[in-house]
Order: sequence, then structure tokens, then C-alpha cells
Amino acid sequence: MTDNEYPAPPAYPPHAQFGAPAPEPAQPQPYPASHRARARRPVALLAAAAIVAAVVGGGSAALVGELTSGRADTGQSTPVQNVSAKGSGVSAVANAVSPSIVEIKAATASGQSTGSGVIITGDGEVITNNHVVAGADEVKVTLSDGTSKTAKVVGTDPGKDLALIKIQDAKGLKAAKLGDSGKLRVGDQVVAIGSPEGLTGTVTSGIVSALNRDVTVAKEQGQGGGGQDQQGQRQRGFSQWPFEFGGNQYNGDTGSSKTTYKAIQTDASLNPGNSGGALINMNGEIIGINSAMYNAGASDTAGSVGLGFAIPVNTVKADLAKLRAGGSGA
Repeated sequence: MTDNEYPAPPAYPPHAQFGAPAPEPAQPQPYPASHRARARRPVALLAAAAIVAAVVGGGSAALVGELTSGRADTGQSTPVQNVSAKGSGVSAVANAVSPSIVEIKAATASGQSTGSGVIITGDGEVITNNHVVAGADEVKVTLSDGTSKTAKVVGTDPGKDLALIKIQDAKGLKAAKLGDSGKLRVGDQVVAIGSPEGLTGTVTSGIVSALNRDVTVAKEQGQGGGGQDQQGQRQRGFSQWPFEFGGNQYNGDTGSSKTTYKAIQTDASLNPGNSGGALINMNGEIIGINSAMYNAGASDTAGSVGLGFAIPVNTVKADLAKLRAGGSGA
């Protein structure tokens, strides 16, 4: 038999022929790079969509910074004006400015006046209305944390219905930032903080309804209308303080000695006790000192009807030196 006649030997694997160890099982091969790129793309798109949703939903640049750079920039504070206007803007202003607003109780020979004031220096200078403290024998101030302090009247300017008082032994208080009332526009959103009816730190909001309104008030202490408390003592407060506007008198007779100033009109709710409190813009800056409101009812306790007036803060700033020197006294 020739070689061609013999059948070919079976093709045994090498380890079967020579006793070599069996090879490792074959490992699955990875997808080509192009396949891997295609597989990851939907995930990348989802991540990008999440970032966009965060920007649209929250408006937070800090969040985008964390997602894209892996860290947050904690070296800068967020200005009040960058807070969303969908309700949170008012709460941010209130949180920032409330510690600078105080309640004022001034005892006089004729009764007690209750109003509000704005801290303008860390050592206790407070701006308020002249009609809140005029003729006061004793002045008590309640801070936003409930602490009660004694204050003295430094200076008054009845012609502008402004007064400066100084909280005794005060230090480290949070001073409010005074803004620029000359930049106000009708329709600007504003926040009012004060102590209506003794409710310290009450926050309301509204808009600037008008500018440069002529408001006339009594100059002399003890003039005009007033209410009676439960003991029959005469009180002077926000709604009881008479004023004239548009040729009409409100809340009583202003008397013969009176003064007129240009006021900011607002529809932010103002009630008894808001006198001397703050009108604030959305940057957290004081732009006015609340001074008068229209009382629609015959009762001294009738509430706000959306016609309130504030002394522009530029008038306050121009009067500060005179008030610190004791005021005009007339």
C-alpha cells in the first residue's frame, strides 16, 4: 500500500499529543473604540440635560460650577439681588435686613408712642420718625432677637419728620445699608419691615406706586389726632398720626404748625407701629423711612388700604449731620 492509500492520522490537538496543559479559555474581546463611544453617548446626553434642567429650574450658577468643575466657589457671597423673584426674593431681603430693624416705645407726658426704627451704625444709631419720639421722657428699643435696650434722643428734625436716637451700651449691631432713592422707578418691588401693633419684625411687600408725593404732617409734638388705650392714656402711633395729601386731611387735624416733604408712595401694607420702619429695595438697601398711611375707617385701628408714604432715604442721608448735631429743633 502506497502512502496515498493510507488514511491521514486524526488531527489531535497539541496537548492531546504531547501532554501539554490545556490553554486558558478564550476571553471575550472588547468592543472597538468606535462602539464604546457610541455606547457612552446617551449617558453624556443625560448628564448634559441634567445640568440644563438645574440651570432652568434653580437659576444657580454655583450648582453648574460644581457639576462642571467638580468644586464650588465658596469665596464669594451671593448678593440679595441675585435671588429668584418667584417669592424667594422677598424672603432673602427680609432675612438680610430684619436684624437691622427695631421696635421703639417712647413714653411722654401725654402717653406712649409705638413705632419702628432702622439701625444705621453698629454702635446703635437708629433713624426713625420725629413723631415717634418727639417729647419723649424715656425711649425703649427692642432688637430683632427680643433684647430690650434703653435709648436716648440725639436729634430731631420736625421739618422732615426725622429723628436720630442712640441705643445705650450697644456694639456689634448689624447696620442696614442705605441705598439711593433717586434710582427708584414706579413699579419697582419693595419690602416694608416694622412693628405694626407691636408685632416686631413684620414683613410686607408691594411696589412703588408713585414718587415725589407732597405729604404734609404736623411739626409740633402733641398736635393732631390720637387714640385712647385701655387705661384712657393718649397714644401716638402710626395710624393716629395725621397728615395731609392731595388737599385732604387724613387721621385727624394736622394743626397750624406743619411741614411738607416729598414722599415715596407704596402699596406695601403699613399699619400702626410701622412709623420709622424701613422701605427696602430688592438689593436689600433702605430706600425710605415709612412715615404715613391712609386710614380708611373711623377707628384708629383700621388697617392698611394700600396707600402708604415713606420719606426718601436721600433726604435721610442729607439730614444725618444735622441730626447728629442735635437737629434743628423746629
